[in-house]
Amino acid sequence: MPKQTTQYGRNWYVIHTYAGYEDAVARALKQRIESLGMEDKIFQVLVPKEKRIEVKSGKRRVVEENVYPGYVLVEMIVTDDSWYVVRNTPRVTGFVGAGTTPTPLIKEEIDSLLKRIGAEEPEYKIDTKVGDTVRIADGPFRDMDGKVSDVDEARGKVKVLVNMFGRDTPVELDFLQVKKL
Repeated sequence: MPKQTTQYGRNWYVIHTYAGYEDAVARALKQRIESLGMEDKIFQVLVPKEKRIEVKSGKRRVVEENVYPGYVLVEMIVTDDSWYVVRNTPRVTGFVGAGTTPTPLIKEEIDSLLKRIGAEEPEYKIDTKVGDTVRIADGPFRDMDGKVSDVDEARGKVKVLVNMFGRDTPVELDFLQVKKL
């Protein structure tokens, strides 16, 4: 427990949890804050998640993935009481910082993280361009090579010319289904 009883001010802190229990810790901590009346010292509990596009069996899905597995962010004013409430929440192993004194996040760090996790739709990051040789990684044309003939960044699609039966056949694929050679 911190030896000082002075307040450090309202800041974001990182708590370490058991991996895979981030959401359970956030729920438990929110319940403890409410039941112990700590709303004036502990303001927000956040599990940083990011939306990501995944292609499985040729189908595109948007999945939420933890940005920092095993960590939860807490906006709070550190006092002996608030420190004790957070530290003694089930499955919390401690604060990130030196010794028992938590280290607050720098404003730029939290701003960039909040911007990153606040994005509604994941952006397409297409690193192929027309003329590139690619290998198809998923779908019925898996392991075939082809040449990119068109890139549609808005839809996240690429058109690849695949040599089948002696001629180039255009195949439209999701950008996640191709790997640049």
